[in-house]
Amino acid sequence: MKIAPFLLAALLSSVIHAGATDPVVIGSRLELFLDRHLVERFEGTELKLHPPRDEGEVFRFDRPWEGVFSGYGTVIHEGERYRLYYRGKPDFQSDGVAEVVCYAESADGIQWERPSLGLHEYEGSRDNNIILTESPIAHNFSPFLDTRPGVPADERFKALGGAIHKNPGGGLLAFASADGINWRKLSEKPVITEGAFDSQNIAFWSAHEGRYVAYFRTFTAGVSTADEWRIDGLRGISRATSDDFLTWSGTSPMRYEPPQTEHFYTNQTQPYFRAPHLYLATAARFAPGRSALSIEETVALGVPERYARAARDTTDPVILTSRDGETYDQTFRESLVPPGLRPEEWISRSNYPLLNLVQTGPEEMSFYIQHDYGAPSAHVRRYSWPLDRIASVSAGFEGGEFVTRSLVFEGGRLHLNFSTSAVGSIQVEIQDEAGKPVPGFALEDSTPLLGNRLDRVVTWGDRDDLAALAGKVVRLRFAMKGADLYAMRFGE
Repeated sequence: MKIAPFLLAALLSSVIHAGATDPVVIGSRLELFLDRHLVERFEGTELKLHPPRDEGEVFRFDRPWEGVFSGYGTVIHEGERYRLYYRGKPDFQSDGVAEVVCYAESADGIQWERPSLGLHEYEGSRDNNIILTESPIAHNFSPFLDTRPGVPADERFKALGGAIHKNPGGGLLAFASADGINWRKLSEKPVITEGAFDSQNIAFWSAHEGRYVAYFRTFTAGVSTADEWRIDGLRGISRATSDDFLTWSGTSPMRYEPPQTEHFYTNQTQPYFRAPHLYLATAARFAPGRSALSIEETVALGVPERYARAARDTTDPVILTSRDGETYDQTFRESLVPPGLRPEEWISRSNYPLLNLVQTGPEEMSFYIQHDYGAPSAHVRRYSWPLDRIASVSAGFEGGEFVTRSLVFEGGRLHLNFSTSAVGSIQVEIQDEAGKPVPGFALEDSTPLLGNRLDRVVTWGDRDDLAALAGKVVRLRFAMKGADLYAMRFGE
């Protein structure tokens, strides 16, 4: 059975407001096990975060116009090209001074080159990769590839950037570009004014919501405006929405489950590129006043003494998710990539993730983290996962199971992304709405899955066709031993 497109769209849009007992309409979309959204109960299984693999240094901030305080990076994957945007800041001084926006390119997301663009002069030469110099825009300029259907060719790229804290009449300005290199303002006045903005403030076109969405810095005890600067409470995240990128809704602070207890410096919220209904935030968790290094140890690493004395904090990346766009799920409170043995990783404001996960191979995806902030070794490292394998429902040697909430799917087969041990396995039972096994699809009918596959169709003996169940309310029961289930989807 195939659900009519207009009916599927209506059902999917209703999921945002669905209660815990309502069926989840997943259609044929990819679903990652990053939260409990699809899970009714666990028994001997649990959600498990899988740290990415460190693939090493890929980019060093070693040009005179970049420097050790470079940061706030964005990676955009467009066809056969990867684009890297970042702030160049050679000296530690007041925000917005002597800052530039730089641009690099790659054919694979691994090897990066700086094109000589000739757009701006630096110390008497235009042989550089600088694309913007205006302050304070260059401090926190953050672009994105606009995927809105029908977007004009000269606005394929858009960005937010601009006024930082304490700037009267400040806010975020809107920008557009045809090529991602030559930019123009869409308005001379800020388009978002209720926020602190002393961070990397990001936006994107949400196909799931059908509008532009922005996520930006505020403080939990108050929202700053153009006339009043508020720094009470925790560094938090708020959002606004727009139909045209110029007129934005009011600022709405994000909710957190469980409640927020720590600062988030950058949020790096993005639609997951293989499942845009799911927002991922590879946020920088910020711990002010906590330093693992003394001032003397920090200076010994080559960090300017003024900065070593002024910035006494630590940072690590964490992952948040959102399905309604308004609430961050903090299923995993542990560090995604804990600072390591190298003391440079404990310098203030090191370990900030760059914006966006991107696919860097047929079976691989990557994201990037800036390391060694303020030290001569300041650089970007690449980290990788196999596709869709950020987290899983995991069962140990003794085994266990979990049962999903009621689901409505579209498609004829069930595809799983999983891995097992040599003695492990996964079996799947399809149940009806009442929780009874569907004849022919009970657990004892399920062919055990063994191995390590990014995409494997589930079978019950010689049967794999589920078309007769499409559009009906079902549940899935997974029996697992020595196994991880990362993602699933229904399809052909």
